[in-house]
Amino acid sequence: MEKNKNYMDKLMSEKNFREKFDQEYQNLCIAEQIAQARHYAHLTQSGLAKRIHTTKSAISRYESANYDKYGVTLLTRIAKACGADLKINFVTPKNAKNGSRFVTA
Repeated sequence: MEKNKNYMDKLMSEKNFREKFDQEYQNLCIAEQIAQARHYAHLTQSGLAKRIHTTKSAISRYESANYDKYGVTLLTRIAKACGADLKINFVTPKNAKNGSRFVTA
């Protein structure tokens, strides 16, 4: 028996939509983790900016879901400045929940 699909289910079954959705979701997760690490370290955006030798507006961009130019070097600098370690996971589709290619901690 096939369950009733809602509009989002139909969209998610389209390859192009799913790929764009996954990319946007990944950007959102990274931005959120940067903000969480900064808060956990009791840093303001200005404080983090000083530690990694950039500007407050750059930190604001990094914490935005619209930013998509993250690199390992940048993320490592942010993690170290917040007293955290950077951990990157490669996830196969069968290990991911709900069909997503991404795992959030």
